[in-house]
Amino acid sequence: MNYKWLNNIGLLPRMVQQGLALIGTREVIGKGSNRTILEWRDSLNQNGVKISGYSDDDIPWCGLFVAYLAFSRLNSPSEVPESPLWARNWASYGIKVKTAMLGDVLVFARNGGGHVGLYIAEDATAYHVLGGNQSNAVSIARIEKSRCIAICRPNYNNQPESVKQYIVAASGELSKNEQ
Repeated sequence: MNYKWLNNIGLLPRMVQQGLALIGTREVIGKGSNRTILEWRDSLNQNGVKISGYSDDDIPWCGLFVAYLAFSRLNSPSEVPESPLWARNWASYGIKVKTAMLGDVLVFARNGGGHVGLYIAEDATAYHVLGGNQSNAVSIARIEKSRCIAICRPNYNNQPESVKQYIVAASGELSKNEQ
């Protein structure tokens, strides 16, 4: 699906802006790791966000991606929940809301754990989620709404006008198990 319409809706939430710029960042399959992904870990650790147990991009990194974006939003370690590599820990982020809007953190249940990403849009059955480690890359994927266990909005001082629901046509496969 084409998300170029995001360029025409005004100022985007900071995490969405930064995340969109990282689309296409891919993990290295097999031996080795993408240096950019490891730099996110190193940057967070250097800035007071404890990331432990993450040595290789074969380890699920959706929480690392969101931690990098959340920290960068205000350059504050307090923006990142404890043990952010665990996707379900993001359910404690920001303000819990019932209706997802652009830039909200969405937490999903999945076999073996959870998944976390940012709301971009939705169709009748799925959220369109900007996330890391979706088919081994930063991408926008369709994830079933029924798997969502938490919707969390950042604490905004000045919420961008673009923070609202976006309904789009269903297009593309549903993600079943993000990795």
